[in-house]
Amino acid sequence: MMEASLLIVDDEEIALRNLQHVMEKAGYQVTATQSGATAVTLLASRRFDVILTDLRMEGVDGMDVLKKSRELQPEAEVIFITGYATAESAVQALKHGAFYYIAKPFRLDEVRKVVAEALEKVRLRRENDALRREVEGYREGEGIVTQDVDMQRLLEIARQIAPTDCSVLITGESGTGKELFAKYLHKHSTRADGPYVAINCGAFSEQLLANELFGHEKGAFTGASALKKGLIEVSSGGTLFLDEVTEMAPSMQVKLLRVLQEREVLRVGGTRPVKCDVRVLAATNRDVGEAVKEGHFREDLYFRLNVVNLDIPPLAQRKGDIPLLAQHFLLKYANRMRKPVTRISSEVMALLVDYPFPGNVRELENLIERGTAMAQGDTIEVAHLPDALQKRESVDFRRIGGRLPTLEEQEQSYITQVLDEVQGNQTAAAQILGINRASLWRKLKARRNGESSSK
Repeated sequence: MMEASLLIVDDEEIALRNLQHVMEKAGYQVTATQSGATAVTLLASRRFDVILTDLRMEGVDGMDVLKKSRELQPEAEVIFITGYATAESAVQALKHGAFYYIAKPFRLDEVRKVVAEALEKVRLRRENDALRREVEGYREGEGIVTQDVDMQRLLEIARQIAPTDCSVLITGESGTGKELFAKYLHKHSTRADGPYVAINCGAFSEQLLANELFGHEKGAFTGASALKKGLIEVSSGGTLFLDEVTEMAPSMQVKLLRVLQEREVLRVGGTRPVKCDVRVLAATNRDVGEAVKEGHFREDLYFRLNVVNLDIPPLAQRKGDIPLLAQHFLLKYANRMRKPVTRISSEVMALLVDYPFPGNVRELENLIERGTAMAQGDTIEVAHLPDALQKRESVDFRRIGGRLPTLEEQEQSYITQVLDEVQGNQTAAAQILGINRASLWRKLKARRNGESSSK
């Protein structure tokens, strides 16, 4: 915030000048007046951060100044300083929106402390409002909220290829927002009026996935009492999104390759192929090159799918997006839960920006959803975060062997702490981290491999 601007209103000249002197010495820009009416005129023409006003004054009193400030400058905070302090007047002042109520004679350090706290609240409110405006400005990406240069470059590529019919392979860690890019490509394609169908290939056995993708003929197997169209047929004229495509069994990869080459599908138990007009988008959190080398994924299918590659960077590499995304999710869940939560405390925001986010954007969303649900007032505080995150030591400032730790070391440190919190339960740990069990297993395996190679 720029140099803070204070308006002081008190009809006692000596008290006014003393307070003005103290606040100017503290580094604030001060405007002082003995008239409530003049204060109202000033409120209409100049912006103030904090207003310190006497309560009882002739004509326009402190309560009038408070009400006018709420109307003209709702962002400013009002502090009452009065020699006529009563419990009733204090309650009325706070009820009408005053930040604080100080009785005369006051201690100067108390006034300085209260003004500093009021300014922090004003700063935080304006910061959140600015973030909210920025979030609104980034809505073009249909949920892809970003100001990161690399992400903006990916969005530009997505804009260029969306109208084409080429296949796209979207890569990146779990929780980075791969499906958001798939939906963006569909919405900006010539197929936008057609169906958008998504399936997670890692969530089904080989037999079930074949049935889901290709469908079956009546009588194809026991229980197949009617013809069923598969998702490839259902998405004809639109887009099919295959998430975790590298988890497909080899036999399924062969069938998918045929669909891409011939533009037709053969139902389970069928003898006649059915023509289908579908654009295929695929995603994976694995290193596809390694999967091909290891023989887990067909090279010819990889080339068919990877006409264009969009590689989404992890959240830890685009920390500038964290405040924007946090505000985006706050708006989303405050509206959904119908709660008046509009702010994230500066302590929480600092903690989030320093955190390595192994679960990426999905984990951040989970944290903000929880914080919104837990918040009692209008602000998400540190107490509303999960215990493991509250207790997390600031590894950013803890040196390892005389050096600062890498992001990977920070991530592994937090994963270890979460596992300790849940007594080693990997399912519970994965839920807290906002990733699936397979991703957690791979991270633990990478850590074990690293440890064994260092021995």
